[in-house]
Amino acid sequence: MGIDLGGSLGSLIARACQRWHPRIALEWPEGALTYAELGDRISQFVAAFGSLGLARGGALAIMAPNLPETAIANAAAMVAAIRVTPVSLFMSDEDLAYILSDAEIDVVLVAQEQAERVELLVTNLGRSIQVATLGAAERGIDLVARADSFAPSPLEPVAQCGDIAVIGYTGGTTGRPKGVVHTHNSALATVLMAASEWEWPSPTNVVAVTPVSHAAGILCYPAWLKGGTFHLLPSFDPAGLADYARKHNVTATFLVPTMIYRLIDLAKETALDLGPLETIIYGGAPIAIPRLVEAIELFGPLFMQLYGQTEAPTCIAYLARGQHVLDRPDRLGSCGVPLASVDIQLIDANGAPVATGECGEICVRGAFVMQGYWRRESDTAEAIRDGWLRTGDVGRFDDDGYLSIVDRTKDMIITGGFNVYPNEIEQVIADVPGVLACGVVGIDDPYWGEAVTAFVVSTDPANPPDRAQITRVVRERRGVAAVPKRIEFIDALPMTPIGKIDKKVLRLWRPEAVESHS
Repeated sequence: MGIDLGGSLGSLIARACQRWHPRIALEWPEGALTYAELGDRISQFVAAFGSLGLARGGALAIMAPNLPETAIANAAAMVAAIRVTPVSLFMSDEDLAYILSDAEIDVVLVAQEQAERVELLVTNLGRSIQVATLGAAERGIDLVARADSFAPSPLEPVAQCGDIAVIGYTGGTTGRPKGVVHTHNSALATVLMAASEWEWPSPTNVVAVTPVSHAAGILCYPAWLKGGTFHLLPSFDPAGLADYARKHNVTATFLVPTMIYRLIDLAKETALDLGPLETIIYGGAPIAIPRLVEAIELFGPLFMQLYGQTEAPTCIAYLARGQHVLDRPDRLGSCGVPLASVDIQLIDANGAPVATGECGEICVRGAFVMQGYWRRESDTAEAIRDGWLRTGDVGRFDDDGYLSIVDRTKDMIITGGFNVYPNEIEQVIADVPGVLACGVVGIDDPYWGEAVTAFVVSTDPANPPDRAQITRVVRERRGVAAVPKRIEFIDALPMTPIGKIDKKVLRLWRPEAVESHS
C-alpha cells in the first residue's frame, strides 16, 4: 500500500554504520559499540545465521530481553533479509507454540534461561525448529559463540523492498493472535516517518526500557539515522532511568502510561532529576488525564504521545510536546493530529464518512500500513478495503483536526439497546479520588444484553472509593446508559504481555454482582 520506497531496513543500517563509524551506536550499562564495531558485529551474526541455514526468506523468532545481542541479532536479520517475529518473554506456552507454528519459524533465539523451556516446547510442535541462545546454555546452539568464530566483513544488505521484514502478532485480546506482515517497504516507511515527523532532541540519544520486542524496537532507527546512540536497559526502574539518563546524556525514551505513573509517584516522594531527558514518548494504552496533568506539572513539557497499532505502527497520529497544554483537557485526551504522510477518514457502520464531532471507525492509508495478515486472506480482505485499513478503533475529530480515540469497535458495549464505550467510562472513573486504575467491559446479562461492569483498583485497598460516588460521576458525565451495573474492587488488572488491559480475561471473570443505584 502507498509509495514504493525502493529500500530496506538493512540498507539503512549499513549506511548508518558507514556514515557515523567513529560515533557510539549502541550502549548498555556494561559496554558500548561504535558504529564501525556495530557493523562488524552485525556481519558476524549474519554469518552465524547462515551457518544455521538461515538466509534470505528464512524465519527467525526473537524471544529475548533488552540485551545488546538482541539488537544486533535483529539488525543482522534485517541486513540478511531474514524475516523476524518478535515474541514476548511473558507469553504463555500455548500462545508461544501457536505463534512458532503459525509463523513457520526456522530458528528461535532466546536468552540462556529460556533455552530449556523453549526446546522442550518445540519438540512437540511437529516441525523442525532450531533453538539458538544468546550465550552458553545446557540446551540450544550458542549463537554468540558461533558469531565469534567468524571474521567481520563489510555489510552487504540483500533485502528488496517487497521482502517480508517482520511478522508481528496482535495481542490476541479478542481471540487467537494474528500475524501482521510488514515488508521492508512498510517498515522503512514507518522508520522514515518517525525520524522526520516526530520531535527528536539533539543529540538523539534514546534509551529503551520497555521490551525491544514491542514498540521500543523502532527507537534504534531514528537514533542511527541521526548518528545518535541507542541505549538498552534491561527493565524499567524510575530512579534507575533518571540516574542512567544523567550519566549517559540520554535525551529521549519511550514509556507506557503505568511507567509514567511510577515516575510521578517517586517524584512526589523525593527529588527526581531527569537530567538531559527532554522527550518522553508514550503510548500503547490510554493514559489517565489527571495523571498526565500531574506529570506535566512535575516534569514540564517533555511528553509526546503516539497512536498506532500493529497493522499501522506508531505513526497514525501524534500529540507533540507543545500540544500538551494544561488548560485544554480535551486536547490532552486526544491522540493529536495525523502525520503528514497518513490519510485518515472516519466512517459509520455503512461505510459513509461521518461529520466532524461524530464518532466513526478510524480508517487509515499510507505506505506504513501492513501488507496483510499472515496466511489469512479473508481477514486481510475484511481489514483492508479499497486501500484503506479499518483499524477497529472508534474516534472523532474536533474542529481543529485533533483525533480522539473513543474505543475499540470490538470493545463497544450494547446495553439495553444503547452503545457505550468502555474507554470513556474508564476515563471518568479514573477521575474519582481513590481510584488507581480501572477496566470496563460488557458481561452477558439476561436483562441488559450486556451489563456494563467496572473492575476498579484502589489506591488504598482498605479504604476503596464509594460505589455510589462512582455511579453518580459516571451518570453525570456519560449518561445513565454508561453507569456500571456491577462494580468490583480487585487488587490488580489482568494485563497482556504488551501492557494493555486484558479485557478477554475480564469478560470471562464472574465476580459477585454489585448492583449500581441507577
